[in-house]
Amino acid sequence: MRNPLENFYPGPPPIPPELAGRCDIAPSGEIEAGSWQSFTLVYTAGPYGMDDTASLKVVCRFASDQTMPQTTDPHAPGYLTAEASNGATLSCRCDYKQNVRPWDRTVHVKVVKGCMAEGDRITIRLGDTRFGSPGMRVQTFADPTFEFRVLADPIACYHFVPLLPQPVISIVPGPRARAHAVLPTLRQVGKVFRLGIRTEDAWGNPSGKAEAYFSLSANLSVHGLPERIIFREGEAARQVDDLRCDQPGDLVIRIGSPSGAETVSNPLRLVSEPVALSAFWADLHGQSGETIGTGTAEYYFGFARDQAFLDLVSHQGNDFQITQDFWKELGRLFAEFNQPGRFVALPGYEWSGNTPLGGDRNVYFLQDGRPIRRSSHALVPDHSDIGYDCRTAAELFAALARDREDALVVAHVGGRYANLAAAHDARFEPAVEIHSSWGSFEWLLYDAFDLGLRVGVVAGSDDHKARPGASWPGASLFGALGGLTCLRMPELTRKAAFSCLRQRRHYATTGSRLHLDVAALFSDPAIRFREDPALGKCPAETVRQAQMGDIIFRPAGEVSLQVEAATPAPIERLDFFNGKRHIGTWRPYGPTDLGWRIRVLWTGAEYRGRFRMTTWDGTAKLAGNAFARVAPINFFNPDKQLRRLGTGELSWESVTTGNFAGFEAQLETPAAGSLTVTTKSGTLETPVEWISLEESRVDCGGLDKQLLAYRLPEQNRCFEAKVTLAIPLESGRDNPLYVRLTTEDGHRAWSSPIYVVPQPEWLAG
Repeated sequence: MRNPLENFYPGPPPIPPELAGRCDIAPSGEIEAGSWQSFTLVYTAGPYGMDDTASLKVVCRFASDQTMPQTTDPHAPGYLTAEASNGATLSCRCDYKQNVRPWDRTVHVKVVKGCMAEGDRITIRLGDTRFGSPGMRVQTFADPTFEFRVLADPIACYHFVPLLPQPVISIVPGPRARAHAVLPTLRQVGKVFRLGIRTEDAWGNPSGKAEAYFSLSANLSVHGLPERIIFREGEAARQVDDLRCDQPGDLVIRIGSPSGAETVSNPLRLVSEPVALSAFWADLHGQSGETIGTGTAEYYFGFARDQAFLDLVSHQGNDFQITQDFWKELGRLFAEFNQPGRFVALPGYEWSGNTPLGGDRNVYFLQDGRPIRRSSHALVPDHSDIGYDCRTAAELFAALARDREDALVVAHVGGRYANLAAAHDARFEPAVEIHSSWGSFEWLLYDAFDLGLRVGVVAGSDDHKARPGASWPGASLFGALGGLTCLRMPELTRKAAFSCLRQRRHYATTGSRLHLDVAALFSDPAIRFREDPALGKCPAETVRQAQMGDIIFRPAGEVSLQVEAATPAPIERLDFFNGKRHIGTWRPYGPTDLGWRIRVLWTGAEYRGRFRMTTWDGTAKLAGNAFARVAPINFFNPDKQLRRLGTGELSWESVTTGNFAGFEAQLETPAAGSLTVTTKSGTLETPVEWISLEESRVDCGGLDKQLLAYRLPEQNRCFEAKVTLAIPLESGRDNPLYVRLTTEDGHRAWSSPIYVVPQPEWLAG
């Protein structure tokens, strides 16, 4: 267990913890993640007793998504009570942020009348069920040493001492609820590859509860694929190595269970010709319990490699929480887990400056052992290296240049959001992160376009649960699945990853492992620059085709943008963009193909900052028609359900954080009646016959908050596409050409733009 005194005192505590009292918890031991419980904490006063106005704090980590305690409704979840054994009067308050990070979530119990002697007790009930409350929902992600950390201020000077030992429970996964099958996404026929299989509980925790049997089959002939595998008790993940397929095509592997449930892998595109740029999957953004998350950094790296089946990972702890000792430990882990050709660990950290000073940036190094330049020492007591701090993002870029660091920086949106207008350096910052567990943030890419920046797009998890590459949002402020980035590069090494990022040869997804390739085709020769020509004269060559991420000059005219995709779920639409301007949409169906299926979606966020989550709790009423079948879209929290109230009425609880959610419904009659969707953020009313290929749309304010309704074909079997669209260029400005792909399972992917730019002055000269 971690030292409970860390991050509280640079020196010794004000009074010895053993004199501050003790606290016991019931129940203890193993508790299933996401289960409903009622906990009793009994604090026994120590030799100092508890003075009049003395108090206790019970604090939990920011990352925890357990039910927040409340004192106002005895029938509601999380009801909190506190009683003193000697009859002293107590007051209680609950706050999301009333203690030192990362132990933010706070219950504060104060003695307001009377005092307590040694041996007197305060009994705190979290999720008190005696008056009708269902209890409290335990944190939804596993943690073997979950603390209800108790701090005491027995002398009433508001100087709190962590007790020793602390009340601890072990939060463990629930039963296996689903399986995931992971293949690479692009290989040449005849080359070996591996299949990864992971089983999870209902909340996304890797689960090895009870022995499980699975059958394996494929749509193409695969050498080395067993017909059946057995997961033993305690085994949550397995890799099947040395598989080979000699047929071109899109390979999928199906995994069946005795219950009849079936899991289908992502497609592996197998091509006959040699693959110059293979596809490698990365989650380069997350952290562990040594900073604001949970779990250890060592578990974090192991999970990325062995359970999420990633090819690349980084650790991005908040800089103002990374001590010198932890930076050294991270350095050891980066070096240990980095195995070129098998698994790449990129050294780095999160520069966590406030938004006016530049906002959150991910920093990556090519080499091990590089110094950390923090935004501050806010939670690092050792100030011996404070001279290395960079208070602003501009200072960070200047320091990286001055030190000639082989480093990369990615702007991202977390609690703080990146402020590209405050600072950007094209030598170091080649990309922006537009999706994570915090939501989707296309607006950050638009910020870059407005500023004339030429950046690629990445996605990560910003995982706080030590589960990079497979991060479920649970029941917290995280409203989306963690994202992934596909890097197109010739080999799996740090050097190749840096080259790929600098050239923007990558695309971002909301977690789906799909194949996406985008190329620009020119009728006349164009000039491709090896680097951003805005930085000065650089090597260039004549081409007739450009890849994702290229920077190109050609006279104004037209470009053919060619897109190839292979997806795990049917393709709903492919949107083409020139910068912020939407150019067109391709769908694998037209108006005459539409059937009885409709979709209703809600999307957007409140604003850019930390509390961007939008609540869409609401109802849908269908007058003069009925719902034959309904299914939720992007309902990630099992507590928030889509419910049928009758043949023509639905209700739900749902949130978005820049991403989208909603439902699909099959109607009894395709064009009869009217639909009214009422939510906390807006209302959509439309005759059913008006719901067609193009969306009926209601703007709901905030940051692109919208309600949408549109119609789909009865069946959509389009899992692959090859589409070309002619895009007219605008002269005198950058033309960032990219696509956004949406699949019917609620996932999205974005290509890094191909930049067709004006002629640089140095080239004209």
